[in-house]
Amino acid sequence: MLRPAVPASPPPSHAPVPTRPPRHHLPAEPPRRALVAGASLLLVPLLAGWLLRVDERPFFQGLDDTWARSAGGSSTGAATEFALALDRLGGPLGLILPLMLTGCLCVYGRWRSALFVLATNVLANILVVLPLKDLADRPRPPHTWVLVNDGSYPSGQVFSAVALVFAVAVVVVPPRARRWWWLFGAGYAAAMMWSRTWLHAQWASDTLAGALVGAGSCLLLWWAFARPLATEAERTAANTLWT
Repeated sequence: MLRPAVPASPPPSHAPVPTRPPRHHLPAEPPRRALVAGASLLLVPLLAGWLLRVDERPFFQGLDDTWARSAGGSSTGAATEFALALDRLGGPLGLILPLMLTGCLCVYGRWRSALFVLATNVLANILVVLPLKDLADRPRPPHTWVLVNDGSYPSGQVFSAVALVFAVAVVVVPPRARRWWWLFGAGYAAAMMWSRTWLHAQWASDTLAGALVGAGSCLLLWWAFARPLATEAERTAANTLWT
């Protein structure tokens, strides 16, 4: 008995299935607990600044005095020349370098990353560091070796160094090199902290506060910019930055 012929099934379609553009490695995604970590890091220098406001000699002043005496080297020599070079790098160049990076990012259509760099390096300095200086109103160490303005706490130069390291790590350095960049950035920030105390421009606690404010502000802004930075990463991978 003949069976009815079964119609042949149509050949499988090889048309590509639409998918989301692959994620690009830049800009980097923020860590999972960036919000909590950033707020915690900012809380410490804020409390210390309030303590400096109400107490002319807080409990950590003794440690600052001890460190200042140990840093009492010669005002000439290789160490001082290196410290002066870092002072110049953290001074005017501390603002010029982020602005140059912002402009370069805009040229390549990465305006989201440019806004992130501008916020971490310029706006945070204005909205966080300067009010903290007014809150603490701490005098500089006596007999500074460089020209400084009023307000020793927190260190604006250390803040700028840490903020620039964070910004470059997020928007420029690829994942395979990011670990080495963090090591370099930690060394650069530590050298900037040392230079400020070697030049008697700031107390040791001022430099530590500057590093904490820089890291905390950058983590909070990294978390706040997570969505636009992720959008830029997808558009970079798909070559659609200008659309």
